[in-house]
Amino acid sequence: MPELPVPLPVGAPGDPAAGVARWVGADPIRGLVARFGGTWPDGDLTEVLRFLDDFSATHWDFRGGRERPEAREPDLDPETVELVLAAAAALGLVRPVPPTRAVYAHLVVLGGLGHACVRRVAYAAHLLRAGLRVTGEVAVLGSFRPLSDWERRTLVDAGLPADDTEVDVLDTAVRRVFGVAAPTEQAGVDAGHPHHSWSSRTYRPAGLPPVRVLAAPSSEPQRRRAHTADTQRFWAGRARVAPGDQILMVTAPIYVPFQHCDALRTLALPYGCGIDTVGVEPALADLAVLPEQTLTPGRYLQEIRSAIRSMRALHDQVARH
Repeated sequence: MPELPVPLPVGAPGDPAAGVARWVGADPIRGLVARFGGTWPDGDLTEVLRFLDDFSATHWDFRGGRERPEAREPDLDPETVELVLAAAAALGLVRPVPPTRAVYAHLVVLGGLGHACVRRVAYAAHLLRAGLRVTGEVAVLGSFRPLSDWERRTLVDAGLPADDTEVDVLDTAVRRVFGVAAPTEQAGVDAGHPHHSWSSRTYRPAGLPPVRVLAAPSSEPQRRRAHTADTQRFWAGRARVAPGDQILMVTAPIYVPFQHCDALRTLALPYGCGIDTVGVEPALADLAVLPEQTLTPGRYLQEIRSAIRSMRALHDQVARH
């Protein structure tokens, strides 16, 4: 039986800072730092997080500000590859785990690359049809990020429409997977630029909770597109998230640590809710239309860096809270 991964920080009630310290100080992180020539710093958690952010920027950032499919793959020796893959598994980036509860207030599906959008929506539908209860809504969160040519080709090769944006793919997936033709409610603002615009469409599939497909604007529209934290904040204000609500987030296993910590920072701290984050189970037959892309050591290192940065932001937020 595989060893359980290093536990992630928890939301309300709980102590997120203690969870951050446990995760970033775990042996797999220390082993990676040593392998890439680093010396673990003296000092408190703030200093450790600063060091890890800077160190990972030098050694594990292969995107250089580009989107994930454009990241380069590092040339690593076999021993380093083995260490990276073992660390990724121990840190919770490889094996999916099922939800811990039978009932949640809301189920939130996070957007991503085109093929991932389809898989995550399908997995959410699978969970609901397998008996997961949601007392509020299913929120499918994305943005107006244009799809790359590679994403569009991947969708077409799977016999799916070549949609233009992330939220278009999410909307198409919801209609297809939940068997709905048109939204019962819709709203939005076309501000003439994707970083400023937003949209909301709510569907009501028979026998299931309402499904809202939301595209959020960027909180820094002059600099970048909307990111995960933007979409979570934008949704929470419209869904009336309340203290004590338990929220289930669905993403890919490789993104669970970083997107979980984003959700703690943007939802658990300000709203007092609990967060569980799960990755799509790749072995499910109804996801076979779009098998998961091959994940490389470079991808894992990149997302370990993403988790470190998300945990640093969470720790800063806890200190101010």
